[in-house]
Amino acid sequence: MNLRSDADAIIKECLAAVLPDAAVKKALAGHVFASGRIVLVAVGKAAWQMARAAADVLGERIDTGVVITKYDHVMGEIPRVSCMEAGHPVPDENSFAATRAALRLTENLTADDTVLFLLSGGGSALFEQPLIPAGELAELTHALLASGADIVEMNTLRKRMSAVKGGRFAEHCAPAHVFSIVLSDILGDPLDMIASGPAHPDASTAEDAHRVVEKYHLSLSAEAAALLDSPLPTALPNVTTQITGSVRELCTAAARAAEQRGYTPVLLTDQLNSEAREAGRFLAAIARTHADDGSFAYIAGGETVVQLKGKGRGGRNQELALAAAEGIAGLDNVAVFSVGSDGTDGPTDAAGGYVDGGTQAALAREGRSAAAALAENDAYPTLNAVGGLIMTGPTGTNVNDVAVLLVRG
Repeated sequence: MNLRSDADAIIKECLAAVLPDAAVKKALAGHVFASGRIVLVAVGKAAWQMARAAADVLGERIDTGVVITKYDHVMGEIPRVSCMEAGHPVPDENSFAATRAALRLTENLTADDTVLFLLSGGGSALFEQPLIPAGELAELTHALLASGADIVEMNTLRKRMSAVKGGRFAEHCAPAHVFSIVLSDILGDPLDMIASGPAHPDASTAEDAHRVVEKYHLSLSAEAAALLDSPLPTALPNVTTQITGSVRELCTAAARAAEQRGYTPVLLTDQLNSEAREAGRFLAAIARTHADDGSFAYIAGGETVVQLKGKGRGGRNQELALAAAEGIAGLDNVAVFSVGSDGTDGPTDAAGGYVDGGTQAALAREGRSAAAALAENDAYPTLNAVGGLIMTGPTGTNVNDVAVLLVRG
């Protein structure tokens, strides 16, 4: 019985199943473009993979374009397209410079032109033209990340501080048509929230934005506070949108891969939205109840959150796995792993974390404890000490996270 080998195989196969290539090509094959120019703008963690798929289909029909993605996510040149890397989860000067490049490419277009807008998660940081000073935007983003705010709450604020979010990019592109292909990384696929909705009308309200500020006791300058009430586009007649990919597909692929290895898959949810460590402890509780019931793979997809109280290094998937370690200690037929489909977890080079019934004892031998690491948000070095990091490198996709409890009968 090699639970780690099973976990690695399931991860590899489910990530391969949600690469955007086939879905992007299918969407383009059925779309009729106007007679004018096609300008490609691809934004997000999966931007390069999506742009390459589009280039394979459209070839020289693409007049020009830009890819804006996370550092180390560009995997080669794309003809007639500039590939740029920038900061995530906090925007940096490269984010702003790349966004300015995209805005220049989409100026002065005509009604016969098309902006092919390929959007994936991570775009909120990568695609940014701030309406407040960059330093204040960085402070606000850090404060939201540390508070435990979920992605919808974060984007409700960020879109109001931006010249490209909340439908403003599509408004900038008019009268050109914007054909948007979206790889969803948010539960329920809310188009106004994915990457803060650069090409979709805003569904949140100024009141929603004020509630987020009050809930997390955020300190805003007078300039930023005034922007909470700024109007965003409520209709964008020049936009057509197609969603491709979701966390449900990721969970389905994980279930299929687990079944091929002799596990009976059980989809617990594809709407996971909780504290990372609570999700890990919940999976451990399931393990204790069902450790003697046979071979099962309990699957939970979604996106957890972490409240940053310590000064360590880690990510939500690493915290989820590490939080399960104590609960499954001594169960030699049980493992828990959690992985981000984009291949990065928080500000680390790991995709997630893996623990099994022997992890707790292994940590003790290293003079470490899961509880102490969680208190400091220091999952990365703790898991690394016992071989518990999952390293995939950038995957080219981004459809949320999947956590799996393996029980081998």
